[in-house]
Formats: sequence, structure tokens, C-alpha cells
Amino acid sequence: MSNNLALGNFRLSYGPDAGEPPFTTRPEIVGTFGVVASTHWLGTAAGMRILERGGNAFDAAVAVGFALQVVEPHLNGFGGEVPVIFFDAKSKKTQVLCGQGTAPADATIQRFSNLGLDIVPGSGFLSACVPGSFGAWMTLLRDYGTMGVADVLETAIEYARNGYVMLPRIVAAIEMIEPLFRTEWTSSADIYLRNGIPRAGELFTNPDLANTYERIVQAAENAAGSREHRIEAARKAFYEGFVAEAIDKFVRTEAMDTSGRRHAGLLTGQDMANWQPTYEAPLSLKYGNFEVMKAGPWTQGPVFLQLLSLLKGFDLSQMNPVGADFVHVVTECMKLAYADREKFYGDPTFVDVPIERLLSDEYANERRRLIGDAASIAFRPGNIAGYDHEVPYNIGRTEGGVSALGAGEPTVGPKGSVRGDTVHIDVADRFGNIVSATPSGGWLQSSPTVPGLGFALGTRAQMFWLKPGLPSSLAPKKRPRTTLSVTLVYRDGDPYGSFGTPGGDQQDQWSSAFFLRHANHGMNLQSAIDAPMFHNDHMPSSFFPRQAIPGSLTVEASFAPDVQADLIRRGHRLTAVPAWSLGRLSAVSRTGHILRAAANPRYMQGYAFGR
Repeated sequence: MSNNLALGNFRLSYGPDAGEPPFTTRPEIVGTFGVVASTHWLGTAAGMRILERGGNAFDAAVAVGFALQVVEPHLNGFGGEVPVIFFDAKSKKTQVLCGQGTAPADATIQRFSNLGLDIVPGSGFLSACVPGSFGAWMTLLRDYGTMGVADVLETAIEYARNGYVMLPRIVAAIEMIEPLFRTEWTSSADIYLRNGIPRAGELFTNPDLANTYERIVQAAENAAGSREHRIEAARKAFYEGFVAEAIDKFVRTEAMDTSGRRHAGLLTGQDMANWQPTYEAPLSLKYGNFEVMKAGPWTQGPVFLQLLSLLKGFDLSQMNPVGADFVHVVTECMKLAYADREKFYGDPTFVDVPIERLLSDEYANERRRLIGDAASIAFRPGNIAGYDHEVPYNIGRTEGGVSALGAGEPTVGPKGSVRGDTVHIDVADRFGNIVSATPSGGWLQSSPTVPGLGFALGTRAQMFWLKPGLPSSLAPKKRPRTTLSVTLVYRDGDPYGSFGTPGGDQQDQWSSAFFLRHANHGMNLQSAIDAPMFHNDHMPSSFFPRQAIPGSLTVEASFAPDVQADLIRRGHRLTAVPAWSLGRLSAVSRTGHILRAAANPRYMQGYAFGR
């Protein structure tokens, strides 16, 4: 049985009891007023607080986003980025908001070559893009919210000023890079080691970050005019004011990175002033009575749609959702979709991505013929006329050699080791709005903390290749092809819900397993989240040092022994990790006036609130 707790008007689900079966029919959170789900209980509470005060889903999502920057600094930060997908009940329109910043104007392949680098470092200043998160949150608040800057930052300021509970995983991240903080990134030591290594369970504050938030609120309050004018003043304080000035000055110094050398950054205040978040129409694909909507190929999101297109040729409803047939077919289709990600995806403002072809039934029919009873060890991107470049494919992944320099894919490693992560937010309100966002970047372990500001810059530029001619090759003012992925779903033609998870290259793998079990097998949101999870690392990693593990398949130990044995027999190179260790999904849905939400019991951090 799951643990459920009634708390006033809130009802929370907070994880499995010891000895719980692999999955049960646990109830979802149900409400009619509003539901919020995220990867941390304090973030979820921040969103519900806004809904209780009369705000809408957009206000709540922004408040959750800022709160998560404080309470999960090893997973996301003020200097990071965020994609958002949302349904607006007034316009009855679904849109994507791009909060992924671009590469600096001086970031060229030749510039890195002159430094003796053939790969973008996974930490430090050289891998910093324009921080996109703040601009996206302010844009969403301005255009679709109802509240002011002070309202949505209030809870984050409280957490940063008065303290939040230090999680064991934050402590683990700090312990891993303590020597780097003490000897190189001393501005980070000033924040995170000012009283020694923090202890799990104690209250921790970030007064510099609280001051930064408060200065931004003050900039908004001092501005004349409408609510929208005040929000714009806050945005300018970040991108053209004191925040940009401090970043511009700091990145001109040199910082140690994963190359083992010190480098100054390329990001400037002018890069920040020139950048704005953008709206775009989502990509979509119909699957049964559902229509799944994703961001474009500047993210990895379309792999989800390619997967569904391939899976139309299989009757998953007749497969056990925790059986070997299901895992095998989904994994083999995923390998093909991710191979196409590597060959074809990139910023569509810079490269021509054949997305219509990739999502076509004809292309899926061709690719589906490659799937057999045995696991493939080959890397097999598709063949499309005019796209004949070779894709880098380096075998073997480093599991910790560079982690002490702040690098590491933001997810759980193939062996269950902790390496960083990301966060996720889902909100649905009584007005019919649905918002989903996956903030990331700016981790405390990504680069030195900017003195006086209390946060670090992101390292998303490590996703660029320094080999010319690839869709994701580095170019000035180009967006890196991010792993961050958001999903919104219609059912029977009506907006139905949203979901997502942290997890780097695994985001669309864990999300798709959740969705397929919900859509094909009728599992409710919570049961689909609780079911044993799996993923592969067959594709080149999006993160430094960009390596692949051919034929790999990682499963939670809660899969039955005979299922694991069957998968090994089919040729999968299986790694079993502890139960309840893969993915941190959350989800919301709407059926009529009934709102539902669910959150992941893994790591005992995700919560769903509803009323």
C-alpha cells in the first residue's frame, strides 16, 4: 500500500512502503480546484500556495520553478534553462515556450580548436549558453499569468533566506566536488562550504541568492506602469542590468573545467541582452485516441513521437506491461528513434531537419523492418536523401573520472550511481489551463557560483559537437540540441494532461514507458509511474564525454527474474539497478471537472498536491 496523508485541503502521496510489490493500483490525487506535481515537495507546495491565493496554472508553475532553484540546486538553478509546453484555456491553443538560451556570439568551432579542444568541456565557463530560464518564466508570467513578480518569488525568497531542508543527494554532490570548490571554485565554497560540508536534514540558506531575487523584485516594484511593464523591468534587471553585469565580469576570469585546464568563458552581457525566449507551435502525432504534443528538434522531444510512430505496428495492449516482450519492443524502437536524433536533430533556425519525413507512416514502416526478436548492438540511423553525414559514435562511458571536475550527465548513471539531475513541473487549474516544464542547468556542480549572486551558470553547450557539418555542430547564437523534454496530451480531441521527468537522455524513455502503460493498459497515472522502469544507453550520450554503451539495457530489479532472464536471452546487455531508482516522473490530467495528479515515489522527493 502507498502512504497517503491528509493535510488540510491537501492530500499527498509520498512513496511506497518497504516490501510493496513492483506496482499496485495506487490512487491518484484528485481535485477540482487545482493540482500540482513536481520533483520536490517544497516546490509543489509553492505552486499550490499560489493556486489557493487565486492564481492560475501559469502563476503556479512560475512559482514552482523558482522554488525548485533554491531547494534542488544540484538539479537546476537560476542560471539554467527551461522548455515549457502549455494549453491556454482562453485561446484554446497549445504552445511551446523556448527557454533554451543560445551559444555566445564568439562561440565558434575554430575558437575551441585554437584552445586545443575537440570536445566542449562538461563544466566551467566555456560551456555556458545564455541563461534562458528567467526570461522564459517572466514571459510566461507576463503573457498568461495574473500575478506579479513579488508573488511568484515570495516562496523562493523565503526558502533561500530562512532555509530549506538539505537533501542527502545535495550533500553527496557537494562531497563529490569539495576539493574543486576549495582549491578552484572558491566562490562556490563561500556558499556551500561556509560552515563545512552541510549535513543532510539540516536547514540550509543561500543569502546571496535571496538578495538577488529581492533586487529583481525591487526592480519590478520601482517600475511605473502596468503589471506587464513591471515584469519587463524584472526581466531587464537580469538580462541588461546587475545580473548580466556580474556574469559578464566573472566569466572573463579563468575557471577549471573538465579539460583539466582553466579557461575564461565566451558569454557576454551583450549576448544576454540580445536574447529573448520564443513561442512556437508544438509537433504532434496521433496514437489511438490520444494526440501527443512535443517541442521541436532543438530538443530530443521528437524521439517520443518517432517511437509512437514505430509502435503503431505492434499491439502493445496484448503485451504484459512489465513483461519481456513489452520491454524488448519499446527498447528496440527507442534505439532507432535515438539514432535518428543523433543524425538529424538540431536547431531548426540553423539546419534543415526533415521532421515531416521522420514522423511519416512511410518512414516508420521502413524502419520497423529492422526490429527483430534479438536485441540490436548496431547503431542504425535512418537514410534520407541529402543527409549523408556520418554520426560520431564513441563506445564506452566514463563513470566518474571527470565527476570531480563538475561533469556528469544530469541523471542516474547506468549502475544507479548519483550524478546530478534535473527537475520537472506539471500544473492544471480549475480554469482549464495545463502547464508542463522541465527546468535544468545551472547546477551547483556545473560551474563556479557567480560572486554576490548565489547561483552558477549552465553548461548546455557541451551538447554541441565540434565537428563541422552535423545538425548539432556548434555555431554562434545557435541553440544546443537539448535533452530537456516536455509533453502535453490530448484525448478524444480535448486537452487531457501533461507529464515529464528529469533524466537527460532517459527523459523520453521513462516518459514514453509511463504513457504507453497508461494509454495501452489503462493504468492510472500513479500506477503507470510506479511500474518498474527501464532505459538504454545505446545512443551517444548528450553529455561530456559523449560516449555510448551499445546494446545496454538498464532495468529496475523489481522486474521479475524470468523477465530479466528472457531479456538477456534476447541479447540485451542487462544491468539491474535497485528497485525504485529510475526516473522521477510527475503527471496531471483533466477529465471534465475532475483533475488528477501523480508524483514519483522514487527518492521520496516528488509530491502531488490537489484540492
